[in-house]
Amino acid sequence: MDNIALIESFGDFKDEKGISKIDLMAIIEDSLKTLLRKRYDSDDHFDVIVNPDKGDFQIFLNKTIVEDEMSEDDDLEIEISEAKKIDPTFEVGEDFTMEIPVAQLGRRNILTLKQILATKLQEHNNAMLYEQFRDKIGEIVVGEIHHIRHKHVILLDDEGNEFILPKENQIPSDFFKKGENIRAIVETVDFKGSKPQIIISRTAPKFLEKLLELEIPEIQDGTIILKKVVRIPGEKAKIAVDAYDDRIDPVGACVGVKGSRIHGVVRELRNENIDVIQWSKNPEILVKRALGNVTINKIDINEEQNYALVYTPVEEISKVIGKQGQNIRLASWLTGYEIDVHRESSEDDDVELREFNDDIEQWILDEFKKVGLTTAKSVLDKETESLLNMVDLEEETIEEVKRILREEFED
Repeated sequence: MDNIALIESFGDFKDEKGISKIDLMAIIEDSLKTLLRKRYDSDDHFDVIVNPDKGDFQIFLNKTIVEDEMSEDDDLEIEISEAKKIDPTFEVGEDFTMEIPVAQLGRRNILTLKQILATKLQEHNNAMLYEQFRDKIGEIVVGEIHHIRHKHVILLDDEGNEFILPKENQIPSDFFKKGENIRAIVETVDFKGSKPQIIISRTAPKFLEKLLELEIPEIQDGTIILKKVVRIPGEKAKIAVDAYDDRIDPVGACVGVKGSRIHGVVRELRNENIDVIQWSKNPEILVKRALGNVTINKIDINEEQNYALVYTPVEEISKVIGKQGQNIRLASWLTGYEIDVHRESSEDDDVELREFNDDIEQWILDEFKKVGLTTAKSVLDKETESLLNMVDLEEETIEEVKRILREEFED
């Protein structure tokens, strides 16, 4: 087998794996040196020249010229009489270089060379695969269900790359069928032995983020900002969004008309309930929004301890906490505050703000309602400076509202 024939014998492998000609030649050079080390214990006396343009390579052995009958290693030394047959000008002590045809290595060594080449080509492919998917960590991939096992599911993409979806990374209500295409994000890429192992996930908050980017162009182009995403996979999720432009309603843009935009995401997540709220720098407003559509009379914030105490009527407690504590837990994750609830008696001496609509204009009452201030006490208990940060009202208006509330409520 000549050099070119040997290289061409790997043509199918090269085409299948998409390896470049230059990379293939580098692997051939490395494989030849590996074989020479196996055959001669060292490749120090050999030069390997690979020509990627011609698809050829040459092996040269560098021997030392010694006196006749003084050679101790025929592989590394040549007697002067033999050297002079090739070039009469050679002298003892000079280097003698000769080309070694591949065929001279022997059939067994050529088979060994092919095995070494195949191994190194596979190592190269594994390294390329590792680099390719390491750059895709946190990105969505699509794979077809290939095997369903007790602890994990194996998927293949269009190029035959294997993904592993462990049981703990599956949404509890996931039910897969062989041949079905599903989406997930790349979570980790690590070597298991010599082969990269690509672990994917459908439970990570990042998966929800990427789905939202796909469904909502304003998130993809940066018009709407995803401030934070938290979820209990398959059950409930909360996302906080904001917009650079005050004229844009980020919540409405994400939900869409009658939920049209968010519906595709909900369906992908097996009907996971998704609450979308607008982000606020004001912690009281953020906590109120994160808890959802519940009656909150007052919120005490301890920023040093990241703690929020929420005052709410007894009848609202179950809504604040939510099913199995999901609502308050997700609100805590979203805001970064540990949220606790103070149960107020339903007999508490307080009056709903709506009772003052004869004395206070409705649009003013609506401004307080937006931030969860729905009773007289909830307004009176707050300093005017704090209220200025919460509602879009002038100081004079707030003071006037407080005056009316004090006169009517305290009487």
